[in-house]
Amino acid sequence: MTTPTTPTTGSTPAAPTTGSLRVPGATLHYQVRGEGPLLLLIPGGAGGAAAFDNVADGLAAEYTVATYDPRGISQSTLDDPDATQRVPEHADDACRLLELLSPGVPARVFGMSSGAIAALHLLTAHPERIERLVAHEPPVVEVLPDAAEHRALLARVQETLRTQGLMAAMAVFAEGSRSSSGVRNGEPAEPKAEATLPPQAAARAERTMANLPYFVERIMPSFMAYAPDTDRLEALSDRLVFAGGQDSRGELPYRPAAVLAERFGTELRHFPGGHTGLTTHPDQFGELLRKVFRA
Repeated sequence: MTTPTTPTTGSTPAAPTTGSLRVPGATLHYQVRGEGPLLLLIPGGAGGAAAFDNVADGLAAEYTVATYDPRGISQSTLDDPDATQRVPEHADDACRLLELLSPGVPARVFGMSSGAIAALHLLTAHPERIERLVAHEPPVVEVLPDAAEHRALLARVQETLRTQGLMAAMAVFAEGSRSSSGVRNGEPAEPKAEATLPPQAAARAERTMANLPYFVERIMPSFMAYAPDTDRLEALSDRLVFAGGQDSRGELPYRPAAVLAERFGTELRHFPGGHTGLTTHPDQFGELLRKVFRA
């Protein structure tokens, strides 16, 4: 069941069309802009559809651009707020959006961070729905040779969350990531709001921070423990592009993309900025994304 709502058109560019889609256990909030072949953008971390505000209008010049809040994030509500979150369930949500917005026609998909993990599962489970997938820094740490260290880190993060709270848990995660890579790790969420941020960006960062407890407690454990079907992905690698940030080489989210691209014998495409390059370099990021999908 979908309930679309078309807002009034304001200043250029026009506001997106919004809608809701009922899926098992949740109601998804989504937005649609533009015309042309469908391009589904899957946000990561504690971000929602608003994570793509700075690039969606530009991409809408060539595509019907769909963005959404993953279940439990922002305006996408859960039937059971305490429900365990799993990668296949989130991938199924994305598939249902593709079926709604591009019935019978394969679509282009971009996933970032944890959203890229859901996108990888979507590709292996429903390859007929995807024409091309760009996966930007999916933190599938189970493909790394030091995966056991990251499992131990995640266990420490969850224990700290239970005993000391969110900020202490995030400090453990940041420190453990730095220790593992030797460089500063890009946290899979948007930057905190600062006085220098424009109002729209500050509001987006505020929403991201509000979603962070749910992300750390419900999403991070299962998503970062997810082991992708690498044989299946390799068989589908002709429609799969792994991407990493130019400034995040060697960091935790970057490394799985680099490992898998090398394993599959495909090019790792470098996008501007680091793990949050979509936020810090939106114009350059969007332009490169258009080029990758045209190739």
